[in-house]
Amino acid sequence: MQKIGIIGAMDIEVNTLKELIRTEKEVTKAGMTFCEGVLEGKNVVVVKCGVGKVNAAMCVQILVDLFDVTHVLNTGVAGSLNTKLDIGDILVSTDAVIHDMDVTALGYKPGQNPDFENVEFKADSAMARCAMTACKAVNPDISVMEGRVVSGDIFVNSAELKDRLVSEFHGDCAEMEGASIAQAAWLNGLPFLILRAISDKADNSSHMDYPTFEKKAAEHCARLVQEFVRTF
Repeated sequence: MQKIGIIGAMDIEVNTLKELIRTEKEVTKAGMTFCEGVLEGKNVVVVKCGVGKVNAAMCVQILVDLFDVTHVLNTGVAGSLNTKLDIGDILVSTDAVIHDMDVTALGYKPGQNPDFENVEFKADSAMARCAMTACKAVNPDISVMEGRVVSGDIFVNSAELKDRLVSEFHGDCAEMEGASIAQAAWLNGLPFLILRAISDKADNSSHMDYPTFEKKAAEHCARLVQEFVRTF
């Protein structure tokens, strides 16, 4: 039976979902509260992991070890690296890359972990198809596209860094958790998907745009997650 682990980094990204689920039990581990229950007739575990790659990866492992999840869904907000993604739009991951992994001095590619052949972690295509359909159903007034998530322990708010993430990693959005969730899911053999609503343009204006638009972006993602769970 499917059990979907749904991860958000911040309260604003998971509070709506927590209100929607019929919670059967709560477990606190490593400072994270895991809400296990039923959403749209499906078994889910909803959790706020906290900001950053370490928190996110730990969260996935706890979902695997304590809750036996079968799928991992990461929801949240991100900065746009693609001119086709405007504030409020949705990106559904094709894959994810950790942009601040740098062992190039030893001959590896930018973003490549020496333990892995590939730089990118590929998202589950069936989950992605379902998310695209779900988003069009519940968010008809915004754009949704598939693309690459790039993650690092940096809030991207400079044009120079943004340009590098595009030229070096071909990223479509930048944030701080998705690729580490992808890596942890991949190591455990679990299908995963990252959903990102665009809250800013990841440039010199992002520190002003983010507080203004994060709430609306998170609402778009919450509607999408609810519909995804219902139809997956």
